[in-house]
Amino acid sequence: MTKGNQNMPATSSIIFAYLVVYIVWGSTFFFIEKALHSFSPFVLGSIRFILAGSILMGYCYIKGFKLFAKTAVKDALFVGFLLLFVDMAAVIWSEQYISSGIVSIIAAATAIWFVILDKPKWKENFSSVPTVLGLIFGFLGVFMLFAEQLFVQTDSSGDKNMKITAMFVLVCGTIAWTVGSLISKYSKDKRTRQMEERGEEDIHVMVKTAWQMVCAGTAFTVVASVNGEYARFQMRDVLPEDWGAILYLATMGSILAFGSYIWLLQYRPTTEVSTHAYINPIVALVLAHYFTDHNVTSLQIAGLIVVLGSVLLMNWNLYKNNKKIKIYKRAKRIKKLRELAPQSSIPRIMALSNFNQRYEKKKETVNKEDQ
Repeated sequence: MTKGNQNMPATSSIIFAYLVVYIVWGSTFFFIEKALHSFSPFVLGSIRFILAGSILMGYCYIKGFKLFAKTAVKDALFVGFLLLFVDMAAVIWSEQYISSGIVSIIAAATAIWFVILDKPKWKENFSSVPTVLGLIFGFLGVFMLFAEQLFVQTDSSGDKNMKITAMFVLVCGTIAWTVGSLISKYSKDKRTRQMEERGEEDIHVMVKTAWQMVCAGTAFTVVASVNGEYARFQMRDVLPEDWGAILYLATMGSILAFGSYIWLLQYRPTTEVSTHAYINPIVALVLAHYFTDHNVTSLQIAGLIVVLGSVLLMNWNLYKNNKKIKIYKRAKRIKKLRELAPQSSIPRIMALSNFNQRYEKKKETVNKEDQ
């Protein structure tokens, strides 16, 4: 889609959406830590996702979206359980013991598990030098964070053990996120065929997200009721700023940020939108440094740099094959040829460039048809 297209949104809208995805998603780690001052982990998750799911479902109803399709809802509930309950339960529980900044860095390392667990892409991933290097650096970065918690001198042995346990729980959460994402990815075609056979109409992505949040909220509520968290919960003991934190998580974090992310994917390249993975942990680390009593150490910063470098390497082939980068490289080659070639050769160079552009477009069309 070109900028001249009438359907293209205003640049200011795109910038605003990116700021929301970059800053709001990055800040959710800090606000979870803040809300834990008054809420126990599963009560926090229960209120957050029940509230967010109800608001989003109500919005979808007002917009006139279809709210139910058996196959799609069943899939959304399963994915929501893994992505929003298991992973977020690991994040929330872990932040009782370790800094929100460290949690955000471990979360950024989720790319490691996509490389390891995406079996259909093993040949492609493990034959790529940048991907393998990224995998090695990713594990190195995570090990650096584990080592810091293991060898810190100021903690008692009990505190140290809980921090290490929290790190392992968090890693398990990122694996659950990856598994849920891959199941959703590879079951899409099968789900589509099932819906066609049953004559079902698919539901909007926002409705699916609402069902995922409802599933997560329900699961958090069940656990909080069974383990006694709701029995111990006293609403009068919640500080006003912590109510604000949980409201922020439900509305800004779960609804606005996700909505902005989905909206951006409609107008911007996926590789460009995915850059939030580099910004979110930086935002979280800055907030943890200035607004919590956790110390951001040089080893944490080094771990962040190593992890983000690994994410860049693991996505190197995607960035290298990005259409805009190809166009930019082609333009640079043409400019260099024009500077070196005699004046009479320039029309031929331009003709060759136009031919290459037509060939690339034809190639893209054929590839899409094959898919």
